[in-house]
Amino acid sequence: MKLPLLISVPHAGLSVPPEVRPYCALTQQEIIEDGDEGAAEIYAGLRDGVAAFVTTSVARAIVDMNRAEDDRRPDGVVKTHTCWNVPVYRAFPPTEVIDALLDRHYRPYHISLTESAGSGVRLGVDCHTMAAKGPPIGPGPGIERPWICLCNGEGTCPQDWFGALAGCLARAFDHEVNINDPFKGGYIIRAHARELPWVQLELSRAPFMSNDEKRRRVWAALQDWCTRQT
Repeated sequence: MKLPLLISVPHAGLSVPPEVRPYCALTQQEIIEDGDEGAAEIYAGLRDGVAAFVTTSVARAIVDMNRAEDDRRPDGVVKTHTCWNVPVYRAFPPTEVIDALLDRHYRPYHISLTESAGSGVRLGVDCHTMAAKGPPIGPGPGIERPWICLCNGEGTCPQDWFGALAGCLARAFDHEVNINDPFKGGYIIRAHARELPWVQLELSRAPFMSNDEKRRRVWAALQDWCTRQT
């Protein structure tokens, strides 16, 4: 039986859509470093075990699914700089190209999340990895980050469910779980919380264990939580 979960993995993609390739200045390594390195290895293995799974092949540096559509900051939905403060474009794409990016990639992602919220799904989990130390653009530049951060946007999930999941993760990893620190939860969990409860999960990219082991322990924690909520 599949777990009644909707898994979202918005930052595992590495592709640059053809409409912006003439403008993009990033190397492949810079695209990797701006995204959630290791997220595909950790979370893709959950796909067959959950009720719904949504991800994208598009790089975070090109379209950030975890930003509001009207967020036009340098680190917004279509960025001018990576989180390492590297310019994304030689010349920023024109408005019609930005509109095409949003129409072809961003909006379908969020439609998929909305459409997946039914069919017995009880909880959405927006899954990420985070740099071991804060990058220049982001909370806590240069500060070492915890192994695990669980976020609820200060209200996107019932507190008893949220506390129970934090406990399941702590047991699975045999390590403490930070709550809403260094992240409180991004746009995805806040925008879609009206459809079902959501949490955001962040795992450090520090090599405290292999990505395969991180995947196994996340899966164990999710199984544990689902068992306790039935």
